[in-house]
Amino acid sequence: MNSYEEKLSLLGEMVSFAVVDGKLHDRELQFLALVADELQIKPEDFKQLFHQEFYPTVMKSEFQRIQQFYRLALLMHCDGVLHEREKNAIHEIGINMGLNPFAIRRVLKAMEISPTGMISPEFLLEVFQEQCN
Repeated sequence: MNSYEEKLSLLGEMVSFAVVDGKLHDRELQFLALVADELQIKPEDFKQLFHQEFYPTVMKSEFQRIQQFYRLALLMHCDGVLHEREKNAIHEIGINMGLNPFAIRRVLKAMEISPTGMISPEFLLEVFQEQCN
């Protein structure tokens, strides 16, 4: 990811997804703040993302799309409650990213049964690479 604008766009997509169930849980906000810090987003820009309309940018790299999908999936699980709206939204987002629907379902299922809600990076990439063959 090269530009600050691309980073803001990724975080904006996450903010938009975080409130898809109608509320922003404290854990979701903490997770978003961690991602903002990791992406080196200025605090004032981070706060502004909650008050503006989001327009996603298209990521060219499949690896970046898989990474962003996984970030969104982690965000979905961090409040401990899986809403139907979140499940539908993440499927739609993944498909709009050009990711394989079967891989999306498999990753989400693995995260759902994982005690931590996380999966290994190797498993994540393996699932998406399997679907390419």
